[in-house]
Amino acid sequence: MAAAGLCAFGTPIGSCGVAWSDEAIIGVRLPEADETATLGRLRRRHPELGPSDPPDWVLAIIARIQALLEGGRDDLADVPLDMRKLPEFNRRVYAVTRAIPPGRTLTYGEVAQRIGEPGAARAVGQALGYNPFAPVVPCHRVLAAGSAGGGFSATGGVATKLQLLQIERAQIGGEPGLFD
Repeated sequence: MAAAGLCAFGTPIGSCGVAWSDEAIIGVRLPEADETATLGRLRRRHPELGPSDPPDWVLAIIARIQALLEGGRDDLADVPLDMRKLPEFNRRVYAVTRAIPPGRTLTYGEVAQRIGEPGAARAVGQALGYNPFAPVVPCHRVLAAGSAGGGFSATGGVATKLQLLQIERAQIGGEPGLFD
Protein backbone atom coordinates (compact mmCIF):
# COMPACT_ATOMS: atom_id res chain seq x y z
CA MET A 1 0.00 0.00 0.00
CA ALA A 2 1.12 3.51 -0.76
CA ALA A 3 2.03 5.88 2.06
CA ALA A 4 -0.02 8.60 0.36
CA GLY A 5 -2.89 8.51 -2.07
CA LEU A 6 -6.51 9.20 -2.72
CA CYS A 7 -9.67 7.20 -3.29
CA ALA A 8 -13.42 7.48 -3.62
CA PHE A 9 -15.89 5.76 -1.33
CA GLY A 10 -19.63 5.33 -1.32
CA THR A 11 -21.99 7.05 1.11
CA PRO A 12 -25.77 7.49 1.28
CA ILE A 13 -25.41 10.90 -0.41
CA GLY A 14 -23.04 9.78 -3.18
CA SER A 15 -19.40 9.05 -3.80
CA CYS A 16 -17.10 11.03 -1.49
CA GLY A 17 -13.33 11.21 -1.78
CA VAL A 18 -10.39 11.29 0.60
CA ALA A 19 -6.69 12.09 0.19
CA TRP A 20 -4.04 11.20 2.75
CA SER A 21 -0.34 11.45 3.49
CA ASP A 22 1.55 8.97 5.60
CA GLU A 23 0.53 10.97 8.70
CA ALA A 24 -2.84 12.63 8.21
CA ILE A 25 -5.85 13.32 6.03
CA ILE A 26 -5.00 16.10 3.57
CA GLY A 27 -8.38 16.41 1.87
CA VAL A 28 -11.96 15.16 1.92
CA ARG A 29 -14.56 15.83 -0.79
CA LEU A 30 -18.30 15.66 -0.60
CA PRO A 31 -19.87 14.10 -3.70
CA GLU A 32 -19.67 15.76 -7.08
CA ALA A 33 -21.91 14.66 -9.98
CA ASP A 34 -20.30 11.19 -9.97
CA GLU A 35 -17.25 9.34 -8.66
CA THR A 36 -15.06 10.46 -11.57
CA ALA A 37 -15.88 14.11 -10.89
CA THR A 38 -15.26 13.69 -7.15
CA LEU A 39 -11.84 12.14 -7.77
CA GLY A 40 -11.09 14.78 -10.41
CA ARG A 41 -11.73 17.61 -7.95
CA LEU A 42 -9.60 15.90 -5.32
CA ARG A 43 -6.76 15.35 -7.84
CA ARG A 44 -6.82 19.04 -8.83
CA ARG A 45 -6.16 19.94 -5.20
CA HIS A 46 -3.56 17.18 -4.82
CA PRO A 47 -1.94 16.63 -8.24
CA GLU A 48 1.00 14.81 -6.65
CA LEU A 49 -1.28 11.94 -5.58
CA GLY A 50 -2.82 9.12 -7.53
CA PRO A 51 -5.57 6.63 -6.76
CA SER A 52 -4.49 4.09 -4.20
CA ASP A 53 -5.81 1.48 -1.81
CA PRO A 54 -6.16 3.23 1.55
CA PRO A 55 -4.23 1.94 4.55
CA ASP A 56 -6.17 0.57 7.52
CA TRP A 57 -6.17 3.87 9.44
CA VAL A 58 -7.74 5.65 6.44
CA LEU A 59 -10.27 2.82 6.00
CA ALA A 60 -11.30 3.35 9.62
CA ILE A 61 -11.85 7.08 8.97
CA ILE A 62 -13.83 6.31 5.81
CA ALA A 63 -16.09 3.99 7.82
CA ARG A 64 -16.67 6.76 10.36
CA ILE A 65 -17.54 9.30 7.64
CA GLN A 66 -19.93 6.79 6.08
CA ALA A 67 -21.58 6.21 9.46
CA LEU A 68 -21.95 9.97 10.02
CA LEU A 69 -23.60 10.36 6.61
CA GLU A 70 -26.00 7.54 7.57
CA GLY A 71 -27.13 9.51 10.62
CA GLY A 72 -24.45 8.55 13.14
CA ARG A 73 -23.36 10.97 15.86
CA ASP A 74 -19.54 10.75 15.52
CA ASP A 75 -18.05 14.25 15.61
CA LEU A 76 -14.85 13.08 13.83
CA ALA A 77 -12.94 15.55 16.05
CA ASP A 78 -9.99 13.20 16.51
CA VAL A 79 -9.40 12.58 12.78
CA PRO A 80 -5.87 13.83 12.06
CA LEU A 81 -5.94 16.65 9.50
CA ASP A 82 -2.90 18.27 7.89
CA MET A 83 -3.63 22.01 7.97
CA ARG A 84 -0.05 23.25 7.70
CA LYS A 85 -0.61 24.90 4.29
CA LEU A 86 -3.78 26.71 5.38
CA PRO A 87 -3.94 30.30 6.64
CA GLU A 88 -4.00 30.71 10.41
CA PHE A 89 -7.44 32.35 10.26
CA ASN A 90 -8.89 29.31 8.46
CA ARG A 91 -7.34 26.95 10.99
CA ARG A 92 -9.00 28.86 13.84
CA VAL A 93 -12.36 28.80 12.03
CA TYR A 94 -12.00 25.06 11.37
CA ALA A 95 -11.12 24.37 15.03
CA VAL A 96 -14.34 26.06 16.21
CA THR A 97 -16.36 24.37 13.46
CA ARG A 98 -14.99 20.93 14.35
CA ALA A 99 -16.25 21.45 17.91
CA ILE A 100 -19.89 21.76 16.75
CA PRO A 101 -21.48 18.38 17.56
CA PRO A 102 -23.62 16.54 15.01
CA GLY A 103 -27.16 17.85 15.05
CA ARG A 104 -26.17 21.29 16.37
CA THR A 105 -25.42 24.53 14.52
CA LEU A 106 -23.78 27.92 14.92
CA THR A 107 -24.04 31.03 12.78
CA TYR A 108 -21.12 32.58 10.90
CA GLY A 109 -21.27 35.43 13.43
CA GLU A 110 -21.10 33.03 16.39
CA VAL A 111 -18.02 31.35 14.88
CA ALA A 112 -16.45 34.81 14.42
CA GLN A 113 -17.19 35.58 18.10
CA ARG A 114 -15.62 32.31 19.22
CA ILE A 115 -12.38 32.96 17.34
CA GLY A 116 -12.22 36.40 18.95
CA GLU A 117 -13.05 38.36 15.80
CA PRO A 118 -16.62 39.65 16.08
CA GLY A 119 -17.62 41.25 12.83
CA ALA A 120 -15.66 38.72 10.75
CA ALA A 121 -18.73 36.66 9.79
CA ARG A 122 -18.11 37.19 6.06
CA ALA A 123 -14.46 36.09 6.40
CA VAL A 124 -15.65 33.01 8.33
CA GLY A 125 -17.95 32.21 5.40
CA GLN A 126 -15.05 32.56 2.97
CA ALA A 127 -12.84 30.28 5.06
CA LEU A 128 -15.61 27.68 5.22
CA GLY A 129 -16.16 28.01 1.47
CA TYR A 130 -12.55 26.89 1.01
CA ASN A 131 -12.86 24.04 3.54
CA PRO A 132 -10.83 21.12 2.12
CA PHE A 133 -12.10 18.65 4.74
CA ALA A 134 -15.93 18.53 4.55
CA PRO A 135 -17.63 16.83 6.38
CA VAL A 136 -14.75 16.18 8.84
CA VAL A 137 -14.71 19.95 9.30
CA PRO A 138 -18.52 20.20 9.33
CA CYS A 139 -19.05 23.51 7.56
CA HIS A 140 -22.64 22.48 6.90
CA ARG A 141 -23.30 23.11 10.60
CA VAL A 142 -22.65 26.85 10.19
CA LEU A 143 -25.66 28.93 9.16
CA ALA A 144 -26.30 32.52 8.19
CA ALA A 145 -27.82 35.01 10.63
CA GLY A 146 -31.34 34.12 11.66
CA SER A 147 -30.48 30.42 11.08
CA ALA A 148 -30.84 30.79 7.31
CA GLY A 149 -28.95 28.28 5.18
CA GLY A 150 -26.37 30.74 3.86
CA GLY A 151 -23.99 29.59 1.17
CA PHE A 152 -22.46 26.18 0.59
CA SER A 153 -19.71 25.49 -1.92
CA ALA A 154 -20.25 21.73 -2.34
CA THR A 155 -22.10 20.41 -5.37
CA GLY A 156 -25.81 21.02 -4.83
CA GLY A 157 -25.16 24.18 -2.80
CA VAL A 158 -27.56 24.95 0.04
CA ALA A 159 -29.72 21.91 -0.86
CA THR A 160 -26.73 19.66 0.01
CA LYS A 161 -26.14 21.60 3.24
CA LEU A 162 -29.77 21.13 4.24
CA GLN A 163 -29.60 17.43 3.32
CA LEU A 164 -26.61 16.98 5.65
CA LEU A 165 -28.42 18.84 8.43
CA GLN A 166 -31.50 16.69 7.87
CA ILE A 167 -29.40 13.50 8.14
CA GLU A 168 -28.17 14.82 11.50
CA ARG A 169 -31.67 15.90 12.59
CA ALA A 170 -30.15 19.30 13.34
CA GLN A 171 -31.26 21.49 16.21
CA ILE A 172 -30.74 25.20 16.57
CA GLY A 173 -30.09 26.14 20.18
CA GLY A 174 -32.67 24.54 22.47
CA GLU A 175 -35.35 24.55 19.79
CA PRO A 176 -36.73 21.41 18.12
CA GLY A 177 -34.77 20.11 15.13
CA LEU A 178 -34.98 21.88 11.79
CA PHE A 179 -36.89 18.93 10.41
CA ASP A 180 -39.07 17.97 13.39
